Amino acid sequence: MFLFTINVAVSFVVAMILHEIGHWGAARALNVRVLQAGVGWGPKIVGVTIWGVDCQLRALPLGAFTRIDMAGLQRRPVGQQLLVLGAGVGMNLVFGLLTFGTTFGLINLALAVGNILPLYQLDGWKGGMVICRQIFGGRNPHAEWTFTILGGLLVTALVVQALFV
Repeated sequence: MFLFTINVAVSFVVAMILHEIGHWGAARALNVRVLQAGVGWGPKIVGVTIWGVDCQLRALPLGAFTRIDMAGLQRRPVGQQLLVLGAGVGMNLVFGLLTFGTTFGLINLALAVGNILPLYQLDGWKGGMVICRQIFGGRNPHAEWTFTILGGLLVTALVVQALFV
C-alpha cells in the first residue's frame, strides 16, 4: 500500500508537470511569453530561472500553473489561443494513452478530462471564454457570467449523477 501511495503521488506530480509543459511549449512555439511556472500552491519553497521563466516549487503540491503573457496571447488568432490553452490537456491525453492501463496513464487521462470541464480557471473554462469573446466581438460580462455559472451547474449535475444515480 505504501508503494502504491508513492506511485500515485509521483504520478500525479509528473502528470501536472507534463500538463504545464504542454502550455509552456505551445506558448513558446507561438512566441507568446511565459512568465512563470510552478508546482504547488502556497508559499514558494525554491525557485530557479529556466529559459527566462521563473520556475517555482511551492509548499502544497496539489496543483500546477503556467503564467503566460495574456495580453500577448489575446493578440493571437483564436485558433492559436485555443492551442495554447488546450496543449496541457493534449499532453495528458498523449501520455495517458501511451501508458494506458497504468496508474500514471489513469491519472493523465483523469487530468485531461477534468481540465476540459468548464469550471472557473480550468482549461475548458478559459477556452470557453476565448470562444465567447470571439462570438460577441470582445468581452461580454453577461455572456461570460452565464457561461461560468452554467459550467458550474453542468459539472455539479455530472457529479450528482455519478454519485447518486
